[in-house]
Amino acid sequence: MNSAGRPLLGGIEAGGTKFVLAVGHSPTEIIARHEIPTRDPATTLEHVCDWIEGQGTINALGIASFGPVELDRSSTLWGHITNTPKPAWTNCDLVGHFAERFGVPIGFDTDVNGAALAEYEHGAGKAAGSLAYITVGTGIGGGLVFHGKAIHGAAHPEMGHIFPRRHADDDQFEGICPHHGDCLEGLASGPAIKARWGASLSELPSDHIAHAIIADYLAQLAHSIVAMTAVEIIVLGGGVMRTHGLLERVNQSATELGAAYFPGGSKHKIVSPGLGHNAGLAGALMLANAVQPDH
Repeated sequence: MNSAGRPLLGGIEAGGTKFVLAVGHSPTEIIARHEIPTRDPATTLEHVCDWIEGQGTINALGIASFGPVELDRSSTLWGHITNTPKPAWTNCDLVGHFAERFGVPIGFDTDVNGAALAEYEHGAGKAAGSLAYITVGTGIGGGLVFHGKAIHGAAHPEMGHIFPRRHADDDQFEGICPHHGDCLEGLASGPAIKARWGASLSELPSDHIAHAIIADYLAQLAHSIVAMTAVEIIVLGGGVMRTHGLLERVNQSATELGAAYFPGGSKHKIVSPGLGHNAGLAGALMLANAVQPDH
C-alpha cells in the first residue's frame, strides 16, 4: 500500500533472456519498471526480490513466466518451471520462492498467456472476442484467449513446438530444439537464426533469404492457429519481430497460404502488440490484480 492508500501490485515477466519487473496500481498504471538479465536462478531471483522490496509493500504479485511451467494448482509442482531447455532453471520453484519472501497472493501463468490477456483486454484485441499472442525471441510460444479467458488444457499450449513444412531453401538445417530438433522454435527462434546464419535476423541484409524463410515459418504458424481455432487477432511480439519488414512478410505469406478459404475473411488479422514492450508486464499485473485480497 502506498502513502495514498492505494494497493500496490507487483509484476514479473520472467523471460529466458531477461526478467522485466514492475509495480503499479493497475495493469495499465505502471509506476516503476526495471530489467535484469536472466542469470542463474539464485542470483536472478534475489535481484528481483530486492528491487520489488525497494519499491514499497506490494498487495499481490503476478508472474508471467517462460516455460514449460506447471499451472495445475492441485499439483505439488504448481508454480514451478519444469523441463525447460534453459540451463539451471529446470524444476525452479518460482511461486514458492516469492511466496516465502513476500507472503502475498500470487497469480501465475505463462509469459505468453499473460501477454495475450493484456493484449485482449487493453491492446490489439480490445474490439475482438478472441486473440492469440505469439512471442518470437529466445524461444517461440503462444497464448490463446477466448472471451477473456486464457485457454488451458492438460497444461498450457506449446505453439512453438509444431512441425512446419520445411522451406525449399532450408532443407539442410537440423534445428536446435533439444526436444524436437526442427520444430518451429528449433527453426525460427532467435538462437536458431543465429546458429544458421551467424547473425540476428535484423542484422542480415534485407534481401537475405533468411527473411523469406522465417516469414514463411511464422505464416505457417498463423495459418495453423486460424485453421484450428478461427481466432480473430494474432499478435506477433518478441525480439525477432522487431526486424524491419518481417510483419509485412508474414502477412503476405499467410494470405497466400490461406488462399481466401477461411470464412472469417477480414476478421482475421496479424498485427504488432498494441501495448508494445509492456504487454507481458501488463499481463503479469493482471494476474496480480486477479488474486489480490478483496478483489
